[in-house]
Amino acid sequence: MLDISFIRSYPERVKQNCVNRRVVFDVDALLALDEKRKNIQAQVDVLRAKRNAMSKTKPTEDQIIALRALGDEIREGERILESTHEQYAAMLKTVPNLTHPDTPVGGEEDFVVLEIQHEAPAFDFEPKDHEALLTNLDMVDFERGAKVTGSKFYFVKNDFVRLNQALIQYGMEILSQKGFVIMETPDLAKQDILVGAGFNPRGAEKQIYNIEEENLSLIGTAEITTLGYHADEVLDLGKGPLRYAALSHCFRTEAGSYGRTSKGLYRVHQFTKLEMFIFCKPEESESLHRELLDIEKEICDGLELAYRVIDVASGDLGNPAYRKFDIEAWMVMKQGYGEITSTSNCTDYQARRLNIRYKTEKGTDFVHTLNGTAIALSRFPLAFVEQHQQKDGRIRIPEKLRPFFHKEYIG
Repeated sequence: MLDISFIRSYPERVKQNCVNRRVVFDVDALLALDEKRKNIQAQVDVLRAKRNAMSKTKPTEDQIIALRALGDEIREGERILESTHEQYAAMLKTVPNLTHPDTPVGGEEDFVVLEIQHEAPAFDFEPKDHEALLTNLDMVDFERGAKVTGSKFYFVKNDFVRLNQALIQYGMEILSQKGFVIMETPDLAKQDILVGAGFNPRGAEKQIYNIEEENLSLIGTAEITTLGYHADEVLDLGKGPLRYAALSHCFRTEAGSYGRTSKGLYRVHQFTKLEMFIFCKPEESESLHRELLDIEKEICDGLELAYRVIDVASGDLGNPAYRKFDIEAWMVMKQGYGEITSTSNCTDYQARRLNIRYKTEKGTDFVHTLNGTAIALSRFPLAFVEQHQQKDGRIRIPEKLRPFFHKEYIG
């Protein structure tokens, strides 16, 4: 969340930032609630000081009656203060992060293409989409997935299982060489951790599966659990940023996502993902954001994928991100590009919400947090099989993946 002192000092800047991000938020109402909260706190503090002064001597009968009345007044003030603070804290958490000055202003379609890497494959035959390819090779079963669990669930079979494992091993090998700590995270998190990460586990717009009668939700990304790993901690960043490569299952409701452009694996309710996450000093976050993007590009280049990099527009950032880059791979199913990775610099927005600090010469300060997709086992294999399909229906395995897959072709 934003520092309330910043909002007090620069209300017009915060208002314009909300407009740019297409977030409806009443900054003046927040500031009025903040002022009310401070006034009530001041009144309660005066009453407490008065009670303390009266309690220093042996009270008379009249003073005892006055102290009781004062105690009732303090309790009522504390009740009002608690209620006001709850409203204030909830409202403050809905203010979006600030936006990088180079981020394009606009909605989902107003992104800027920063680069295009590799030409889209030129097939000398009619290419199939991944659903047809995988079904023909008996590697996926959407029909039985729907029968067992529901729409947008699926069974992975045969060489598709091996391909998924190879992709994860390939990603982990690259990240291990770059100093990332490899770990598997829980697939569940407490709801206050989700809220701290900037995800909404409740309400009509939620994309999260909640566990009934429990304060737990299935995670949509290991960003949530890895962030929570250091909640309420003071980190030692003296030897450099903390880098994690976190493997988890991911669960998303994907409400309202059905349609031709989300067929097959493009939007599903469950998948496995290897996520990069960094805790760093504020002055390091912009360069580390570029580093995460470079790693994502290295992974895609090794898989010989045709892709483009986009600078995501302000209205499509989500509340936590200060800036976000997406990699979009060329896909047969879209006859164009579709997102396969995303990397965000969230500055200190998440760290303030979960109280994650680092040691400084003068004490402590909030860390900056960054996240990025290394491998997502839904859209990565989707783009992979579509781009590397052969005329005879086989799938070619690029050279850099062969040490992990041990074949030149699938099928």
